Amino acid sequence: MSRRIQLLGGFRHAAGGFRHSDKEFKHAAGDTRHSARDLKHGAGSFGHAVMAEGHADGAVGGAEQAVGWTNVRPEMKAETKVLGIACAVALGGFLVGFDATVISGAVPFIRDYFGLGGESGSLRLGWAVSCLTWGAMAGNLAAGALSDRFGRRTVLLMTALLFLASALTAALSTSFALFVAARICGGFGVGAAILTAPVYIAEIAPARTRGSLVSLNQLMIVIGISLSFFSNYFLLSFGAESWRWMLGVQVIPATGYFLLLLLVPESPRWLLSKSREGSARAVLAMVHGSAQAERELTEIRSSLGAAELAAGTQARRFAWRKLFSGRLRQVMIFGFGIAFFQQATGINAIFYYLPTIFAQSGGGLASAFGQSVFVGLVNVAMTVVAIWLIDRLGRKPLLCIGITGMVLSLLTIAWAFHTGVGPEAPVNRPGVVLIAIAAFVASFAISLGPVMWVMLSEIFPNEERAAAISAVGFWNSLVSASVTLLFPKELTTWGPAATFLCYGLLAAAGLLFVLVRAPETRGKTLEELEALLVRPQDPA
Repeated sequence: MSRRIQLLGGFRHAAGGFRHSDKEFKHAAGDTRHSARDLKHGAGSFGHAVMAEGHADGAVGGAEQAVGWTNVRPEMKAETKVLGIACAVALGGFLVGFDATVISGAVPFIRDYFGLGGESGSLRLGWAVSCLTWGAMAGNLAAGALSDRFGRRTVLLMTALLFLASALTAALSTSFALFVAARICGGFGVGAAILTAPVYIAEIAPARTRGSLVSLNQLMIVIGISLSFFSNYFLLSFGAESWRWMLGVQVIPATGYFLLLLLVPESPRWLLSKSREGSARAVLAMVHGSAQAERELTEIRSSLGAAELAAGTQARRFAWRKLFSGRLRQVMIFGFGIAFFQQATGINAIFYYLPTIFAQSGGGLASAFGQSVFVGLVNVAMTVVAIWLIDRLGRKPLLCIGITGMVLSLLTIAWAFHTGVGPEAPVNRPGVVLIAIAAFVASFAISLGPVMWVMLSEIFPNEERAAAISAVGFWNSLVSASVTLLFPKELTTWGPAATFLCYGLLAAAGLLFVLVRAPETRGKTLEELEALLVRPQDPA
Protein backbone atom coordinates (compact mmCIF):
# COMPACT_ATOMS: atom_id res chain seq x y z
CA MET A 1 0.00 0.00 0.00
CA SER A 2 2.83 2.41 0.86
CA ARG A 3 4.39 1.77 -2.55
CA ARG A 4 1.07 2.53 -4.24
CA ILE A 5 0.76 5.77 -2.24
CA GLN A 6 4.30 6.65 -3.26
CA LEU A 7 3.47 6.08 -6.91
CA LEU A 8 0.40 8.28 -6.77
CA GLY A 9 2.36 10.96 -4.99
CA GLY A 10 5.00 10.71 -7.65
CA PHE A 11 2.43 11.12 -10.38
CA ARG A 12 1.18 14.30 -8.77
CA HIS A 13 4.73 15.53 -8.50
CA ALA A 14 5.30 14.67 -12.15
CA ALA A 15 2.16 16.46 -13.29
CA GLY A 16 3.08 19.54 -11.29
CA GLY A 17 6.34 20.30 -12.94
CA PHE A 18 8.88 17.45 -12.99
CA ARG A 19 11.75 19.12 -11.16
CA HIS A 20 14.58 16.63 -11.43
CA SER A 21 17.93 16.95 -9.79
CA ASP A 22 19.26 13.78 -11.32
CA LYS A 23 20.95 14.36 -14.68
CA GLU A 24 19.34 11.24 -16.18
CA PHE A 25 15.85 12.74 -15.96
CA LYS A 26 16.52 16.40 -16.88
CA HIS A 27 15.64 15.64 -20.49
CA ALA A 28 12.21 14.19 -19.50
CA ALA A 29 10.73 17.45 -18.24
CA GLY A 30 12.49 20.13 -20.22
CA ASP A 31 13.14 18.92 -23.72
CA THR A 32 10.20 18.94 -26.14
CA ARG A 33 12.30 18.27 -29.23
CA HIS A 34 11.85 14.70 -30.48
CA SER A 35 15.37 13.68 -31.30
CA ALA A 36 17.15 10.37 -31.11
CA ARG A 37 18.72 11.53 -27.87
CA ASP A 38 15.25 12.23 -26.44
CA LEU A 39 14.15 8.71 -27.22
CA LYS A 40 17.28 7.27 -25.67
CA HIS A 41 16.48 8.99 -22.39
CA GLY A 42 12.79 8.13 -22.69
CA ALA A 43 11.77 11.77 -22.88
CA GLY A 44 9.35 13.68 -25.01
CA SER A 45 6.85 16.45 -25.08
CA PHE A 46 4.21 16.03 -22.40
CA GLY A 47 1.72 17.51 -24.84
CA HIS A 48 2.29 14.93 -27.61
CA ALA A 49 0.15 11.85 -26.93
CA VAL A 50 1.95 9.79 -29.52
CA MET A 51 5.35 10.36 -27.87
CA ALA A 52 4.12 8.41 -24.88
CA GLU A 53 7.41 6.76 -24.08
CA GLY A 54 9.01 10.04 -23.14
CA HIS A 55 5.92 11.11 -21.30
CA ALA A 56 5.90 7.90 -19.27
CA ASP A 57 9.61 8.06 -18.48
CA GLY A 58 9.23 11.65 -17.35
CA ALA A 59 6.17 10.93 -15.24
CA VAL A 60 7.43 7.79 -13.56
CA GLY A 61 10.97 9.10 -13.37
CA GLY A 62 9.61 12.17 -11.61
CA ALA A 63 7.78 9.90 -9.22
CA GLU A 64 10.96 8.02 -8.37
CA GLN A 65 12.90 11.21 -7.79
CA ALA A 66 10.10 12.71 -5.72
CA VAL A 67 9.83 9.86 -3.25
CA GLY A 68 13.43 8.69 -3.27
CA TRP A 69 13.08 5.06 -4.33
CA THR A 70 16.81 4.54 -4.39
CA ASN A 71 16.72 1.59 -2.00
CA VAL A 72 13.77 -0.30 -3.48
CA ARG A 73 14.46 -3.48 -5.42
CA PRO A 74 14.11 -2.92 -9.23
CA GLU A 75 11.53 -5.70 -9.64
CA MET A 76 9.38 -4.17 -6.90
CA LYS A 77 9.53 -0.77 -8.55
CA ALA A 78 8.59 -2.34 -11.89
CA GLU A 79 5.62 -4.18 -10.36
CA THR A 80 4.42 -0.98 -8.71
CA LYS A 81 4.70 0.96 -11.96
CA VAL A 82 2.72 -1.64 -13.87
CA LEU A 83 0.06 -1.74 -11.14
CA GLY A 84 -0.26 2.04 -11.14
CA ILE A 85 -0.60 2.14 -14.93
CA ALA A 86 -3.14 -0.70 -14.92
CA CYS A 87 -5.23 0.99 -12.22
CA ALA A 88 -5.28 4.29 -14.13
CA VAL A 89 -6.34 2.61 -17.38
CA ALA A 90 -8.89 0.40 -15.60
CA LEU A 91 -10.74 3.49 -14.39
CA GLY A 92 -12.31 3.35 -17.85
CA GLY A 93 -13.97 0.15 -16.67
CA PHE A 94 -15.49 2.10 -13.78
CA LEU A 95 -17.07 4.50 -16.26
CA VAL A 96 -18.29 1.60 -18.41
CA GLY A 97 -20.04 0.00 -15.44
CA PHE A 98 -21.41 3.24 -14.05
CA ASP A 99 -22.72 4.52 -17.39
CA ALA A 100 -24.33 1.19 -18.26
CA THR A 101 -26.25 0.58 -15.02
CA VAL A 102 -27.02 4.08 -13.76
CA ILE A 103 -30.03 3.91 -16.11
CA SER A 104 -31.61 1.32 -13.78
CA GLY A 105 -32.42 4.05 -11.28
CA ALA A 106 -33.65 6.43 -13.94
CA VAL A 107 -36.12 3.95 -15.50
CA PRO A 108 -39.13 4.73 -13.25
CA PHE A 109 -38.64 8.46 -13.80
CA ILE A 110 -37.95 8.58 -17.53
CA ARG A 111 -40.91 6.25 -18.04
CA ASP A 112 -43.15 8.95 -16.60
CA TYR A 113 -41.24 11.95 -17.99
CA PHE A 114 -41.17 10.71 -21.60
CA GLY A 115 -44.48 8.80 -21.45
CA LEU A 116 -43.09 5.27 -21.86
CA GLY A 117 -45.55 3.41 -19.63
CA GLY A 118 -47.93 0.57 -20.45
CA GLU A 119 -47.62 -2.29 -22.89
CA SER A 120 -47.56 0.11 -25.84
CA GLY A 121 -44.55 1.90 -24.40
CA SER A 122 -42.59 -1.21 -23.39
CA LEU A 123 -40.49 -1.32 -26.56
CA ARG A 124 -39.80 2.43 -26.38
CA LEU A 125 -38.70 1.96 -22.77
CA GLY A 126 -36.51 -0.93 -23.88
CA TRP A 127 -35.00 1.34 -26.54
CA ALA A 128 -34.30 4.08 -23.98
CA VAL A 129 -32.46 1.57 -21.78
CA SER A 130 -30.70 -0.42 -24.51
CA CYS A 131 -29.70 2.45 -26.82
CA LEU A 132 -26.40 2.80 -24.96
CA THR A 133 -25.57 -0.77 -25.91
CA TRP A 134 -26.48 -0.16 -29.55
CA GLY A 135 -24.03 2.75 -29.47
CA ALA A 136 -21.48 0.42 -27.91
CA MET A 137 -21.70 -1.76 -30.99
CA ALA A 138 -20.40 1.11 -33.12
CA GLY A 139 -17.65 1.67 -30.55
CA ASN A 140 -16.74 -2.01 -30.70
CA LEU A 141 -16.38 -1.91 -34.48
CA ALA A 142 -14.36 1.29 -34.48
CA ALA A 143 -12.13 0.47 -31.50
CA GLY A 144 -9.82 -1.93 -33.32
CA ALA A 145 -9.14 0.29 -36.32
CA LEU A 146 -8.78 3.43 -34.20
CA SER A 147 -6.46 1.84 -31.64
CA ASP A 148 -4.33 0.28 -34.39
CA ARG A 149 -3.98 3.59 -36.19
CA PHE A 150 -3.75 6.12 -33.35
CA GLY A 151 -2.71 4.00 -30.37
CA ARG A 152 -4.47 2.43 -27.38
CA ARG A 153 -3.92 5.43 -25.12
CA THR A 154 -5.26 7.95 -27.62
CA VAL A 155 -8.49 5.97 -28.03
CA LEU A 156 -8.93 5.80 -24.26
CA LEU A 157 -8.55 9.59 -24.04
CA MET A 158 -11.30 9.90 -26.64
CA THR A 159 -13.62 7.66 -24.61
CA ALA A 160 -13.15 9.85 -21.53
CA LEU A 161 -14.38 12.86 -23.50
CA LEU A 162 -17.36 10.88 -24.81
CA PHE A 163 -18.36 9.87 -21.28
CA LEU A 164 -18.20 13.49 -20.21
CA ALA A 165 -20.28 14.81 -23.11
CA SER A 166 -22.87 12.04 -22.82
CA ALA A 167 -23.43 12.55 -19.10
CA LEU A 168 -23.99 16.29 -19.45
CA THR A 169 -26.30 16.03 -22.46
CA ALA A 170 -28.45 13.19 -21.10
CA ALA A 171 -28.86 14.94 -17.75
CA LEU A 172 -30.02 18.17 -19.40
CA SER A 173 -32.17 16.62 -22.16
CA THR A 174 -35.82 17.67 -22.48
CA SER A 175 -36.80 15.46 -25.43
CA PHE A 176 -36.75 11.70 -25.86
CA ALA A 177 -34.71 11.98 -29.09
CA LEU A 178 -31.97 14.07 -27.43
CA PHE A 179 -31.86 11.70 -24.46
CA VAL A 180 -31.41 8.69 -26.74
CA ALA A 181 -28.75 10.48 -28.83
CA ALA A 182 -26.77 11.34 -25.70
CA ARG A 183 -26.92 7.76 -24.45
CA ILE A 184 -25.80 6.42 -27.84
CA CYS A 185 -22.82 8.81 -27.70
CA GLY A 186 -21.92 7.40 -24.29
CA GLY A 187 -22.40 3.92 -25.68
CA PHE A 188 -19.74 4.55 -28.32
CA GLY A 189 -17.36 5.36 -25.47
CA VAL A 190 -18.44 2.22 -23.61
CA GLY A 191 -17.84 0.03 -26.67
CA ALA A 192 -14.39 1.47 -27.34
CA ALA A 193 -13.25 1.51 -23.71
CA ILE A 194 -14.42 -1.99 -22.79
CA LEU A 195 -12.26 -3.45 -25.59
CA THR A 196 -9.26 -1.13 -25.61
CA ALA A 197 -8.54 -1.02 -21.86
CA PRO A 198 -8.03 -4.79 -21.35
CA VAL A 199 -5.96 -5.00 -24.55
CA TYR A 200 -3.71 -2.18 -23.32
CA ILE A 201 -3.26 -3.79 -19.90
CA ALA A 202 -2.55 -7.21 -21.42
CA GLU A 203 0.07 -5.70 -23.73
CA ILE A 204 1.97 -4.00 -20.91
CA ALA A 205 1.60 -6.59 -18.11
CA PRO A 206 4.06 -9.44 -17.38
CA ALA A 207 2.72 -12.96 -18.06
CA ARG A 208 2.71 -14.06 -14.41
CA THR A 209 0.30 -11.31 -13.32
CA ARG A 210 -1.49 -10.56 -16.57
CA GLY A 211 -4.73 -12.28 -15.59
CA SER A 212 -5.01 -10.36 -12.32
CA LEU A 213 -4.09 -7.03 -13.89
CA VAL A 214 -6.52 -7.40 -16.80
CA SER A 215 -9.17 -8.39 -14.26
CA LEU A 216 -8.69 -5.00 -12.61
CA ASN A 217 -10.69 -3.63 -15.54
CA GLN A 218 -13.58 -5.95 -14.68
CA LEU A 219 -13.23 -5.04 -10.99
CA MET A 220 -13.57 -1.39 -11.89
CA ILE A 221 -16.61 -2.20 -14.04
CA VAL A 222 -18.36 -3.85 -11.11
CA ILE A 223 -17.30 -1.07 -8.74
CA GLY A 224 -18.86 1.35 -11.22
CA ILE A 225 -22.01 -0.78 -11.28
CA SER A 226 -22.15 -0.92 -7.50
CA LEU A 227 -21.50 2.80 -7.07
CA SER A 228 -24.24 3.60 -9.58
CA PHE A 229 -26.68 1.71 -7.36
CA PHE A 230 -25.43 3.63 -4.31
CA SER A 231 -25.65 6.91 -6.20
CA ASN A 232 -29.17 6.20 -7.41
CA TYR A 233 -30.28 5.22 -3.91
CA PHE A 234 -29.04 8.43 -2.31
CA LEU A 235 -30.21 10.67 -5.16
CA LEU A 236 -33.70 9.18 -5.00
CA SER A 237 -34.68 11.90 -2.52
CA PHE A 238 -34.40 14.56 -5.24
CA GLY A 239 -37.85 13.56 -6.45
CA ALA A 240 -39.13 13.55 -10.03
CA GLU A 241 -35.97 15.25 -11.34
CA SER A 242 -33.58 12.88 -9.55
CA TRP A 243 -32.87 11.03 -12.81
CA ARG A 244 -31.00 14.09 -14.09
CA TRP A 245 -28.65 14.01 -11.11
CA MET A 246 -28.24 10.24 -11.44
CA LEU A 247 -27.02 10.61 -15.02
CA GLY A 248 -25.09 13.88 -14.60
CA VAL A 249 -22.89 12.87 -11.67
CA GLN A 250 -20.73 10.84 -14.07
CA VAL A 251 -19.04 14.07 -15.14
CA ILE A 252 -16.78 13.83 -12.07
CA PRO A 253 -15.12 10.42 -12.73
CA ALA A 254 -14.97 11.11 -16.49
CA THR A 255 -12.88 14.22 -15.87
CA GLY A 256 -10.60 12.34 -13.47
CA TYR A 257 -10.11 9.54 -16.00
CA PHE A 258 -9.02 11.96 -18.71
CA LEU A 259 -6.44 13.55 -16.42
CA LEU A 260 -5.02 10.21 -15.27
CA LEU A 261 -4.59 9.00 -18.85
CA LEU A 262 -2.22 11.88 -19.46
CA LEU A 263 0.23 10.12 -17.12
CA VAL A 264 0.40 6.67 -18.75
CA PRO A 265 2.62 5.53 -21.66
CA GLU A 266 1.52 4.05 -24.95
CA SER A 267 1.39 0.27 -25.36
CA PRO A 268 4.91 -1.02 -26.17
CA ARG A 269 3.50 -3.65 -28.55
CA TRP A 270 1.63 -0.98 -30.48
CA LEU A 271 4.78 1.18 -30.60
CA LEU A 272 6.82 -1.69 -31.99
CA SER A 273 4.09 -2.45 -34.52
CA LYS A 274 4.65 1.09 -35.81
CA SER A 275 8.41 0.48 -36.14
CA ARG A 276 9.12 2.72 -33.13
CA GLU A 277 11.52 0.32 -31.49
CA GLY A 278 13.29 2.92 -29.38
CA SER A 279 9.99 4.06 -27.93
CA ALA A 280 8.86 0.50 -27.25
CA ARG A 281 12.18 -0.34 -25.58
CA ALA A 282 11.92 2.73 -23.35
CA VAL A 283 8.42 1.80 -22.15
CA LEU A 284 9.31 -1.87 -21.58
CA ALA A 285 12.48 -0.91 -19.70
CA MET A 286 10.50 1.52 -17.57
CA VAL A 287 7.89 -1.05 -16.54
CA HIS A 288 9.87 -4.32 -16.63
CA GLY A 289 13.56 -3.43 -16.44
CA SER A 290 16.20 -3.36 -19.18
CA ALA A 291 17.01 -7.09 -19.29
CA GLN A 292 13.38 -8.19 -19.48
CA ALA A 293 12.68 -5.45 -22.01
CA GLU A 294 15.17 -6.94 -24.47
CA ARG A 295 13.70 -10.42 -24.09
CA GLU A 296 10.17 -9.13 -24.68
CA LEU A 297 11.26 -7.09 -27.69
CA THR A 298 12.68 -10.25 -29.25
CA GLU A 299 9.42 -12.16 -28.67
CA ILE A 300 7.27 -9.35 -30.01
CA ARG A 301 9.44 -8.97 -33.12
CA SER A 302 9.10 -12.68 -33.79
CA SER A 303 5.33 -12.53 -33.36
CA LEU A 304 4.81 -9.51 -35.59
CA GLY A 305 7.27 -10.61 -38.27
CA ALA A 306 10.71 -9.16 -38.83
CA ALA A 307 10.18 -8.41 -42.51
CA GLU A 308 7.03 -6.44 -41.87
CA LEU A 309 8.61 -4.54 -39.00
CA ALA A 310 11.46 -3.50 -41.25
CA ALA A 311 9.01 -2.25 -43.84
CA GLY A 312 6.77 -0.62 -41.24
CA THR A 313 3.70 -2.38 -42.62
CA GLN A 314 2.96 -4.84 -39.85
CA ALA A 315 -0.27 -3.07 -38.97
CA ARG A 316 -1.53 -3.73 -42.47
CA ARG A 317 -5.17 -3.60 -43.34
CA PHE A 318 -6.68 -7.00 -43.86
CA ALA A 319 -10.12 -8.14 -44.81
CA TRP A 320 -12.49 -9.03 -42.01
CA ARG A 321 -12.97 -12.42 -43.65
CA LYS A 322 -9.39 -13.32 -42.69
CA LEU A 323 -10.51 -13.40 -39.07
CA PHE A 324 -12.53 -16.48 -39.98
CA SER A 325 -9.81 -18.19 -41.96
CA GLY A 326 -8.52 -21.62 -41.05
CA ARG A 327 -5.66 -20.06 -39.12
CA LEU A 328 -7.93 -18.24 -36.65
CA ARG A 329 -11.10 -20.32 -36.87
CA GLN A 330 -10.83 -22.10 -33.53
CA VAL A 331 -10.07 -19.03 -31.41
CA MET A 332 -12.78 -17.04 -33.21
CA ILE A 333 -15.38 -19.76 -32.55
CA PHE A 334 -14.49 -19.71 -28.87
CA GLY A 335 -14.47 -15.91 -28.75
CA PHE A 336 -17.89 -15.56 -30.37
CA GLY A 337 -19.31 -18.38 -28.28
CA ILE A 338 -18.23 -17.08 -24.89
CA ALA A 339 -19.29 -13.54 -25.87
CA PHE A 340 -22.77 -14.85 -26.74
CA PHE A 341 -23.30 -16.77 -23.52
CA GLN A 342 -22.00 -13.93 -21.36
CA GLN A 343 -24.91 -11.72 -22.44
CA ALA A 344 -27.60 -14.24 -23.48
CA THR A 345 -27.86 -15.42 -19.87
CA GLY A 346 -29.41 -12.07 -18.94
CA ILE A 347 -26.81 -10.31 -16.80
CA ASN A 348 -27.38 -6.85 -18.27
CA ALA A 349 -31.15 -7.28 -18.33
CA ILE A 350 -30.96 -7.94 -14.59
CA PHE A 351 -28.60 -5.04 -13.90
CA TYR A 352 -30.48 -2.51 -16.06
CA TYR A 353 -33.90 -3.41 -14.64
CA LEU A 354 -32.91 -4.48 -11.13
CA PRO A 355 -35.23 -2.14 -9.18
CA THR A 356 -38.06 -3.07 -11.57
CA ILE A 357 -37.50 -6.81 -10.98
CA PHE A 358 -37.41 -6.36 -7.20
CA ALA A 359 -40.55 -4.24 -7.33
CA GLN A 360 -42.31 -7.05 -9.22
CA SER A 361 -41.26 -9.47 -6.48
CA GLY A 362 -43.42 -7.57 -3.99
CA GLY A 363 -41.28 -4.72 -2.63
CA GLY A 364 -41.72 -0.96 -2.85
CA LEU A 365 -39.58 1.42 -4.90
CA ALA A 366 -37.32 2.51 -2.02
CA SER A 367 -36.70 -1.07 -0.85
CA ALA A 368 -36.01 -2.13 -4.45
CA PHE A 369 -33.25 0.50 -4.70
CA GLY A 370 -31.80 -0.71 -1.39
CA GLN A 371 -31.76 -4.32 -2.61
CA SER A 372 -29.94 -3.17 -5.73
CA VAL A 373 -27.19 -1.73 -3.52
CA PHE A 374 -26.82 -5.12 -1.81
CA VAL A 375 -26.49 -6.92 -5.15
CA GLY A 376 -23.89 -4.38 -6.25
CA LEU A 377 -21.79 -5.08 -3.15
CA VAL A 378 -21.97 -8.82 -3.81
CA ASN A 379 -20.77 -8.15 -7.35
CA VAL A 380 -17.72 -6.20 -6.14
CA ALA A 381 -16.79 -8.75 -3.45
CA MET A 382 -16.92 -11.73 -5.79
CA THR A 383 -14.96 -9.94 -8.49
CA VAL A 384 -12.18 -9.43 -5.95
CA VAL A 385 -12.30 -13.18 -5.30
CA ALA A 386 -12.05 -13.81 -9.05
CA ILE A 387 -8.99 -11.58 -9.35
CA TRP A 388 -7.33 -13.52 -6.53
CA LEU A 389 -8.16 -16.89 -8.09
CA ILE A 390 -7.72 -16.31 -11.82
CA ASP A 391 -3.91 -16.71 -11.86
CA ARG A 392 -4.01 -19.43 -9.20
CA LEU A 393 -6.91 -21.69 -10.14
CA GLY A 394 -6.98 -20.89 -13.86
CA ARG A 395 -9.51 -19.55 -16.36
CA LYS A 396 -11.43 -22.71 -17.30
CA PRO A 397 -12.10 -23.97 -13.74
CA LEU A 398 -13.48 -20.55 -12.77
CA LEU A 399 -15.76 -20.56 -15.80
CA CYS A 400 -17.12 -24.02 -15.00
CA ILE A 401 -17.74 -23.26 -11.32
CA GLY A 402 -19.33 -19.88 -11.98
CA ILE A 403 -21.60 -20.92 -14.85
CA THR A 404 -22.86 -23.88 -12.81
CA GLY A 405 -23.88 -21.42 -10.11
CA MET A 406 -25.56 -19.21 -12.72
CA VAL A 407 -27.67 -22.12 -13.98
CA LEU A 408 -28.89 -23.04 -10.48
CA SER A 409 -29.59 -19.40 -9.56
CA LEU A 410 -31.60 -18.64 -12.71
CA LEU A 411 -33.70 -21.78 -12.32
CA THR A 412 -34.35 -20.81 -8.69
CA ILE A 413 -35.55 -17.33 -9.75
CA ALA A 414 -37.88 -18.91 -12.31
CA TRP A 415 -39.23 -21.30 -9.67
CA ALA A 416 -39.79 -18.48 -7.17
CA PHE A 417 -41.80 -16.41 -9.64
CA HIS A 418 -43.74 -19.45 -10.89
CA THR A 419 -44.76 -20.83 -7.50
CA GLY A 420 -45.30 -17.43 -5.92
CA VAL A 421 -47.69 -16.07 -8.51
CA GLY A 422 -51.35 -16.98 -8.63
CA PRO A 423 -53.81 -15.97 -11.36
CA GLU A 424 -54.00 -12.41 -10.01
CA ALA A 425 -51.71 -12.25 -6.99
CA PRO A 426 -48.21 -10.70 -6.89
CA VAL A 427 -45.23 -12.90 -6.13
CA ASN A 428 -44.87 -13.68 -2.44
CA ARG A 429 -41.28 -14.89 -2.43
CA PRO A 430 -39.24 -11.65 -2.55
CA GLY A 431 -36.58 -13.04 -0.20
CA VAL A 432 -35.93 -16.03 -2.47
CA VAL A 433 -35.74 -13.77 -5.52
CA LEU A 434 -33.23 -11.47 -3.79
CA ILE A 435 -30.98 -14.35 -2.65
CA ALA A 436 -31.13 -16.08 -6.03
CA ILE A 437 -30.31 -12.89 -7.95
CA ALA A 438 -27.41 -12.21 -5.57
CA ALA A 439 -26.16 -15.78 -6.13
CA PHE A 440 -26.47 -15.35 -9.91
CA VAL A 441 -24.49 -12.10 -9.82
CA ALA A 442 -21.85 -13.68 -7.56
CA SER A 443 -21.48 -16.64 -9.93
CA PHE A 444 -21.22 -14.34 -12.94
CA ALA A 445 -18.65 -12.16 -11.14
CA ILE A 446 -16.21 -15.05 -10.69
CA SER A 447 -16.63 -16.46 -14.17
CA LEU A 448 -18.09 -14.93 -17.33
CA GLY A 449 -17.68 -11.37 -16.03
CA PRO A 450 -13.89 -11.06 -15.68
CA VAL A 451 -12.68 -14.29 -17.29
CA MET A 452 -14.19 -13.60 -20.71
CA TRP A 453 -12.37 -10.28 -21.09
CA VAL A 454 -9.11 -11.74 -19.81
CA MET A 455 -9.25 -14.60 -22.30
CA LEU A 456 -10.24 -12.35 -25.20
CA SER A 457 -7.16 -10.22 -24.50
CA GLU A 458 -4.99 -13.37 -24.55
CA ILE A 459 -6.14 -15.79 -27.26
CA PHE A 460 -5.77 -13.67 -30.41
CA PRO A 461 -2.42 -13.09 -32.18
CA ASN A 462 -0.64 -9.76 -31.73
CA GLU A 463 -1.25 -8.75 -35.33
CA GLU A 464 -5.00 -9.45 -35.37
CA ARG A 465 -5.80 -8.83 -31.69
CA ALA A 466 -7.42 -5.41 -32.00
CA ALA A 467 -9.58 -6.33 -35.00
CA ALA A 468 -10.58 -9.71 -33.58
CA ILE A 469 -11.61 -8.23 -30.24
CA SER A 470 -13.57 -5.54 -32.07
CA ALA A 471 -15.50 -8.19 -33.99
CA VAL A 472 -16.20 -10.27 -30.88
CA GLY A 473 -17.03 -7.18 -28.84
CA PHE A 474 -19.52 -6.06 -31.50
CA TRP A 475 -21.23 -9.44 -31.30
CA ASN A 476 -21.25 -9.26 -27.48
CA SER A 477 -22.87 -5.82 -27.60
CA LEU A 478 -25.40 -6.94 -30.20
CA VAL A 479 -26.53 -9.81 -27.96
CA SER A 480 -26.63 -7.50 -24.93
CA ALA A 481 -28.60 -4.81 -26.78
CA SER A 482 -31.11 -7.35 -28.03
CA VAL A 483 -31.61 -8.88 -24.58
CA THR A 484 -32.11 -5.54 -22.84
CA LEU A 485 -34.36 -4.20 -25.62
CA LEU A 486 -36.71 -7.18 -25.43
CA PHE A 487 -36.67 -7.70 -21.65
CA PRO A 488 -39.62 -5.37 -20.82
CA LYS A 489 -41.66 -7.00 -23.61
CA GLU A 490 -40.76 -10.47 -22.32
CA LEU A 491 -41.89 -9.57 -18.82
CA THR A 492 -45.26 -8.33 -20.04
CA THR A 493 -45.78 -11.16 -22.56
CA TRP A 494 -44.16 -14.26 -21.04
CA GLY A 495 -43.97 -13.24 -17.41
CA PRO A 496 -40.85 -13.33 -15.21
CA ALA A 497 -40.93 -17.10 -14.59
CA ALA A 498 -40.69 -18.07 -18.27
CA THR A 499 -38.15 -15.31 -18.95
CA PHE A 500 -35.71 -16.50 -16.28
CA LEU A 501 -36.27 -20.15 -17.22
CA CYS A 502 -35.09 -19.27 -20.74
CA TYR A 503 -31.98 -17.59 -19.31
CA GLY A 504 -31.28 -20.66 -17.17
CA LEU A 505 -31.43 -23.02 -20.15
CA LEU A 506 -29.07 -20.77 -22.10
CA ALA A 507 -26.63 -20.80 -19.15
CA ALA A 508 -26.71 -24.62 -19.17
CA ALA A 509 -25.81 -24.56 -22.88
CA GLY A 510 -22.99 -22.13 -22.06
CA LEU A 511 -21.56 -24.54 -19.49
CA LEU A 512 -21.46 -27.32 -22.10
CA PHE A 513 -19.74 -24.97 -24.56
CA VAL A 514 -17.02 -24.07 -22.04
CA LEU A 515 -16.37 -27.70 -21.15
CA VAL A 516 -15.85 -28.56 -24.82
CA ARG A 517 -14.20 -25.43 -26.24
CA ALA A 518 -12.40 -23.37 -23.58
CA PRO A 519 -8.57 -23.48 -23.57
CA GLU A 520 -6.47 -22.79 -20.47
CA THR A 521 -4.27 -19.69 -20.86
CA ARG A 522 -2.86 -19.23 -17.35
CA GLY A 523 0.84 -18.45 -16.96
CA LYS A 524 1.77 -18.19 -20.64
CA THR A 525 3.02 -15.17 -22.57
CA LEU A 526 0.90 -13.80 -25.40
CA GLU A 527 3.44 -15.09 -27.90
CA GLU A 528 3.39 -18.59 -26.36
CA LEU A 529 -0.40 -18.63 -26.53
CA GLU A 530 -0.29 -17.62 -30.18
CA ALA A 531 1.96 -20.57 -30.94
CA LEU A 532 -0.36 -22.96 -29.05
CA LEU A 533 -3.79 -21.76 -30.18
CA VAL A 534 -3.32 -20.37 -33.70
CA ARG A 535 -2.45 -22.42 -36.73
CA PRO A 536 0.79 -21.38 -38.47
CA GLN A 537 0.50 -18.94 -41.35
CA ASP A 538 0.27 -20.67 -44.71
CA PRO A 539 3.41 -20.04 -46.77
CA ALA A 540 2.98 -17.41 -49.48
